[in-house]
Amino acid sequence: MATIDSARPADPPPPLRRAAGEKGLKTGALGLASSIVIGLASTAPAYSIAATLGIIVAGVGLQSPIVMVLGFVPMFLIAYGYKELNEDNPDCGTTFTWGSRTFGPMSGWMGGWAIIVADVIVMANLAQIAGQYGFRLIGAYGLADSTLWTTVAGVVWIVLMTLICYIGIEISANLQKVLLTIEVVVLVALGVTALWKVYAGDAPAGSAHIGLSWFNPFEIDSIDALTKGVLAAVFIYWGWDTAVAINEETADSERTPGRAAVISTVLLLLVYLLISTSALSFAGAGETGHGLANPENSGDVLSGLGSSVFGTVGFGWFMAKLLVFMVLTSSAACTQTTILPTARTSLSMAAHRAIPQRFARVHHRNLVPTWSTVGMGIASVAFYVAITRVSTNVLTDSIGSIGLAIAFYYGLTGYTCVWYYRRVLTRSRRDLLFKGLMPGLGAVLLTYFFVDACIVYGDKDYGTTYWTLPFPPHWQLGGVLLTGLGSLLLGAILMLVCRCTQPAFFRGETLPRAVFPARPRKSPHPPEPVDP
Repeated sequence: MATIDSARPADPPPPLRRAAGEKGLKTGALGLASSIVIGLASTAPAYSIAATLGIIVAGVGLQSPIVMVLGFVPMFLIAYGYKELNEDNPDCGTTFTWGSRTFGPMSGWMGGWAIIVADVIVMANLAQIAGQYGFRLIGAYGLADSTLWTTVAGVVWIVLMTLICYIGIEISANLQKVLLTIEVVVLVALGVTALWKVYAGDAPAGSAHIGLSWFNPFEIDSIDALTKGVLAAVFIYWGWDTAVAINEETADSERTPGRAAVISTVLLLLVYLLISTSALSFAGAGETGHGLANPENSGDVLSGLGSSVFGTVGFGWFMAKLLVFMVLTSSAACTQTTILPTARTSLSMAAHRAIPQRFARVHHRNLVPTWSTVGMGIASVAFYVAITRVSTNVLTDSIGSIGLAIAFYYGLTGYTCVWYYRRVLTRSRRDLLFKGLMPGLGAVLLTYFFVDACIVYGDKDYGTTYWTLPFPPHWQLGGVLLTGLGSLLLGAILMLVCRCTQPAFFRGETLPRAVFPARPRKSPHPPEPVDP
């Protein structure tokens, strides 16, 4: 006679099919602090300031601090657009999902593509920086100058960070906390020590006390110089939206990610203001010696500044070395956090059947995207190796070109917020401000920067390469512009291919259009099998 074993109930069978749009990520894995850390780390503060401050100072001189503030404004405005949209629809596809619901599938698809292409391109640069600084840290300057060995080291970094992202979101967040703590502590120490030496009279020739004129944009020589300075400053804030891209894995997913995004931008402003004012005060804006506008130092102002501020012996030597290590960890941390939003964007696109559905697969134990995470790593390695084989100059220009993709998808998000909430903008002053005026103004500013960047990047003398069009009138255009617009054009071509292979999405069946306050109807499309 059969008996019933009541000691342990049978486990319920796993779901065999998942509805379109559902993703299976690990919910509630992150809190507000972890989201802020990831949002900050995604901008690579140390590397961004090292690579950009010299360029800004060369263009606007002592007014660099106010340019940092002006660059912050559109990002802060767009961050509120992300916050408001996420409160109604916390989907890890962010711009892709919101744009599709508001303006239709083609707009959303291009928004998602802009996120992916910007992240893949920047991964190549971050990998190269991590490789170079890794060799510099151990004194192997010959290897740091070798394209072959920095490429090998960069590929190793990409593989390592991809593996960490594959293991799980909590491990990624915990690693970011350690790396970001080192980064912020050393940056603050650099800024405070530099100001201490300036006001103690122990700074080199060319130093100066902070003046009010540094925060007056009307002191800048020309509108052109101001615009170029702000254009450079805007994009050093890019990356905070990663805090929103991990929304489905965050506790209180409707509120926490948006708050983390806004807080991240404000904290970035404080860090950038401290370093820009202290470095400018200590080293000055001169074009020789320690001056921040010195062309020999403009590509990396922190390395030279570290030994001058901290010294070259004892604890000062240790801090100067730690500063180099910090730029390494900054680029490495950003490599990891760049994988996170790209993998989740492609996951959402696949879950809504905008791209092949294999990219929607999630690891059954780690609860992270599988194909999307590994695919991001493979695409980044392939692009990095291919572009360095062509020319490091092309790599440099490709990095400059991502500003177009960034302005495109951030601007699209701002317009999306205004249009999606258009029915409730007159409901209250808060709705008008946070759902309408702020994201709308941010979108307009980023549209202006997109157009201005096209003009600036199109100059054949801008960047390191230029191309002559093979047909009349045989214009010579900057490689930065061609790379930026070419990457977006490639997305448009791929979208047309997907329109043929993924018709349900482009018919609006898997991600229907909607206007707040109406919720989107449940997709009638058949569900998909869950990845075993």
